[in-house]
Amino acid sequence: MATLPSNISALSDAEKYELIDALWEDLETHPRAISAEQAEELDRRIAAYEANPPVGSTWEQVRAGLPKR
Repeated sequence: MATLPSNISALSDAEKYELIDALWEDLETHPRAISAEQAEELDRRIAAYEANPPVGSTWEQVRAGLPKR
C-alpha cells in the first residue's frame, strides 16, 4: 500500500475515478473464493427466485414507500 495516497480527499475527482478504476480492475483479476456455505446460500436464493421470479418489489415500489423529506 505504499503507493496508496494517505489523504485521498486531496485527490482531484479525476484522480479518484482513476483510483476506483484501478481498484475495480484489480478486484476483477483476483476473484474472491466463497465458502461452501455461501455457495449453498447463493444456490438456494437463485432457485427460490427462479421458482417464483415476481416475488419482491420493484425499485419504483420501494421508492414510493420511502418517507418523503
